[in-house]
Amino acid sequence: MIRKIIRIDKEKCNGCGACADACHEGAIDIINGKAELVREHFCDGLGDCLPECPTGAISFEEREAPAYDEEAVKEAQKKVFAKNQAMSTHTGCPGSRSMQIQRSETPETIKSTTSVEQLSKLQNWPVQIKLAPVSAPYFNGAKLLIAADCTAYAYASFHQDFIRNKVTLIGCPKLDQVDYSEKLTAIIQNNNIQSVTIVRMEVPCCGGLEMAAKKALQDSGKFLPWQVITISIDGKIIE
Repeated sequence: MIRKIIRIDKEKCNGCGACADACHEGAIDIINGKAELVREHFCDGLGDCLPECPTGAISFEEREAPAYDEEAVKEAQKKVFAKNQAMSTHTGCPGSRSMQIQRSETPETIKSTTSVEQLSKLQNWPVQIKLAPVSAPYFNGAKLLIAADCTAYAYASFHQDFIRNKVTLIGCPKLDQVDYSEKLTAIIQNNNIQSVTIVRMEVPCCGGLEMAAKKALQDSGKFLPWQVITISIDGKIIE
């Protein structure tokens, strides 16, 4: 049938997830950092998601689409409610929601690394490359850190020496089995990135992350300062 339904402009979408939260019917999901109308028969065409979108990526259109299925929506809502009831009070993964953490440097936070308590230097969520939006306020003027997952576990002072004053993105090309270059290219192209630091392990599979970052720098068409730092298995900088 021809009916009114929402349209999502992926070029404008920043993947913030506000529209998905506003859609009580559950018609929208965030996939690869972008909002998508994945259940057309869940969209009632009322547009609760429109005013929540900060980039104006959502609009109405009239086109052929499945009829709104109220019974299917109610059944899906029951399942979500039951699932939430079964979960603990700590619901939702912080790694999938975009946020910025403001940190200020004080004499206490810049103590020697021999201090008993070390404070986190992380300034952004999400950190996983595959979950990161291609555009976010914290990317503006940022020094970008692209790191292999294992490096933070291998290198003891990772927060102080690498994460501090940088926006952090992490990934493992072996486990994710994806080419990060397209996503990283979009991030560099769409934001005012100041520099790129790539931190990888010495193992061969980590070369995929390094190659993806270098390809992204090349494909972005921008000339940015960049460096590659390699961490050994025993947690030392070897390059």
